[in-house]
Amino acid sequence: MSLVVKEGNYLTLGAKAVKNQVTFTFEGEKEDVCRIVLVHKATQEKQFVTVPEEFCMGSLRSISVSGFNPQEYNYKYEINGEEILDPYASVIVGREKWNDESRKAEKYKLSGGFISSSFAWGQDKNPEIAKSDMIMYKLHVRGFTMGNKTAGKAKGTFLGVKNKIPYLKELGITTVELMPIYEFEEMPIPKEVQVPEYVKCQPETADKIQSAMMDNSPKNINFWGYGEGQYFAVKSSYASEPEKASTEFKKLVKTLHENHMECVMEMFFPETTSHTLIMEVLHYWTKEYHVDGFHIIGGNLPITSIVQDPLLSRTKIFADNFNGQFDIRRKYKNLYIYREEYQYAARQLLNHYDGDIREFVNQQKKQGENYGFVNFIAYNNGMTLADLFMYSDKHNEANGEKNCDGTDFNISNNYGVEGPTRKRFINETRMKKVRMAFTMLMFAQGVPLIYAGDEFGNTQGGNNNAYCQDNETGWVNWSLFAKYKEVREYIKQLVQFRREYSLITKEVPFKFNDYRSKGAPDLSYHGENAWIAQLDPGRKSLGMLYCGAYAKEGANNNDIYVGYNFYSEEVQLALPNVPNKEWYYNDEKLENQQHTMIPAQSIRVLFGREMEKKDKKKRNVRKK
Repeated sequence: MSLVVKEGNYLTLGAKAVKNQVTFTFEGEKEDVCRIVLVHKATQEKQFVTVPEEFCMGSLRSISVSGFNPQEYNYKYEINGEEILDPYASVIVGREKWNDESRKAEKYKLSGGFISSSFAWGQDKNPEIAKSDMIMYKLHVRGFTMGNKTAGKAKGTFLGVKNKIPYLKELGITTVELMPIYEFEEMPIPKEVQVPEYVKCQPETADKIQSAMMDNSPKNINFWGYGEGQYFAVKSSYASEPEKASTEFKKLVKTLHENHMECVMEMFFPETTSHTLIMEVLHYWTKEYHVDGFHIIGGNLPITSIVQDPLLSRTKIFADNFNGQFDIRRKYKNLYIYREEYQYAARQLLNHYDGDIREFVNQQKKQGENYGFVNFIAYNNGMTLADLFMYSDKHNEANGEKNCDGTDFNISNNYGVEGPTRKRFINETRMKKVRMAFTMLMFAQGVPLIYAGDEFGNTQGGNNNAYCQDNETGWVNWSLFAKYKEVREYIKQLVQFRREYSLITKEVPFKFNDYRSKGAPDLSYHGENAWIAQLDPGRKSLGMLYCGAYAKEGANNNDIYVGYNFYSEEVQLALPNVPNKEWYYNDEKLENQQHTMIPAQSIRVLFGREMEKKDKKKRNVRKK
C-alpha cells in the first residue's frame, strides 16, 4: 500500500475521513515519537505511518494520509511505543458484544474506526417542545427492553426503544432521556486499572466501593455507564446490529422527531475532563446525531461556555446548577435545572415524614423567567416509585458492598410489610400513593419526569443503587404491565388535563396578585379560611387556586382549585368567592360553595365555572 502524507489541519481533533484521505489530529509533544497504526479489518495486518516532527503546533500533532480506503481499516495512535486509543474516535472497535467474557480488559485491545455510511435525515427537524408541554421519560437503553419477552432481537437495543415509541407517545411522553449511550467499559475492572467514578454512589461510601472493586473479589459490572467514556462513539453493544450502531441510533432519533418527540442524552464527565473536549462532544452529537438536549453531570463543567455557545443555543441543556449563567438575550429558553429537591418535599408528605407544606407548594409553583425546572419523585438514583411504598429500608446486598452503597435517606415507607404482600389493605394503600405521586408531579409547574417502568409498578426489590444489576433487578419488568392498566390510564388523563389547563404550567413565575384586574390573583393559597395562606410548620393541607382568566389565549379558562390533604383524617378547606364563578366537582355543582371536605390522604380538584344567568341574579340579590 503506497501512502501519501502531508501536514494536517490542527483545528479539528480526531480522525476525519474524506473519501480516501484521513486527517489525524491528536495530542502529542514535538519531542514524542508518534505513529499512526492502520489495522486492516480482514487480515489484521498493521501499517505504521510516522508523523514527522515538524507536523506539530503547540501540543498537537496532525497528519493527512491518503492512498487507502478508510472503511477497510481501523486505527490507533502510537506515542513513544505505547498504543493509544483515540478519545475522539467516532467508532470504537472491540466492544460489539455486551460484557463479553472473551475480552477481559487485560487481554484485548480497542481501536478506532470510521462511521461507514451517510444517513438520510431528509427533512428532519428538532421539535423544540415548549417547556410547558414537556413530559419527560428517563430510561436505560439496555434495561428498558431486556425484560420484555416479546422484544425478540431488539431486546436491550436502540431498536427496542424505537419499537416502544408508539407506547410512549400514547402515554403522553414528549421527551425521552437516555442514560449514557456513548461507548464506555461495562466489563469488571481488573486490579491494575483505575476505577472510574460512579456518580450515583454516595460520597460517604465511595472509598468503600472503590476498595471492594479493587480487591480480588468478584467485580461489579458497570451497567449504568457512568464513568469516563469514549464520548464520540455510539455504544455498539446497544445496537441490534453492532456494526451499524450509528445508523440505528440515528433512526431512533429521527423516528422520535417524526412523532414530535425529543431525545436528550445524559452525559457524565469526570472532573479532570478537558473543557475543550466537553464542548466538542456537545457540538458533535448536536450536528451528527440531531439530539435535542443534554443532561450534563460531573464536576468542573464549562457551564459558562455551554450557556453562551451559539451552536447550542437551541439545544436544551439540563444541569444541577448554572451558577447564575442565564442568558436573558436568548429568545429560545433552553436551560433547565435538574436536581433532586422536588422528590424530598413530595416524599416527606406522601410517606408521613413530617413534611413541610410550605416547601411543597414552593416546589409545585417553581419556575424561572429564563429557565425551567425538572421535577421527579423517583429516578435511577434511588428507589423506584413502587419501592418507595413497599420498602422502609434499602436492600442493596446483591451489589456486593455489604449494603453500604446507595443513600440511606430514602424517605420511604412499607406501610406494614417490607416488600410484596397479599394484604389487600396495604396493596390498596400503596396503589393510592402511586396515584397521588403522579397527581402531585403532573400538577407541578415544572417539567415532570417519569422513570421508566414507574407507570406500571416496576420494582427493584428495594435496591436503590442498581448501577451493577444487569439482570431482572435492573431491567424494567414488563410482566407487571397489565396489572397497572388503570394507573397508566390515569396518567394519560393527568397529561391531558395538564395540556388543557395551561395556567398550571405557565412558562413564567406566578405573581400572586391580580395584575390584570381579573377578580383574583393568578395563583392564591387557601386554608381553613379563604385567601389566607396557612403555611405554618406542621400543617399538612392547603388549597391552591389557579385563576382561569390568566390562561393563555385559546386554552380552557375555568378556575382550578387543587385541594391537598396529607393528614390521616378528613379536613375542611375554604372555597374563595370568585366573581361570577361557581364550584364544581366531577361535573356536579357543590351545594356548599364556601367550603369543601378533602378526604384523608387525598388530592381533590374542583372547577370554577361561569354562573348561569339565574344564579348571577341570585348572588347580586344576596349582595344587596
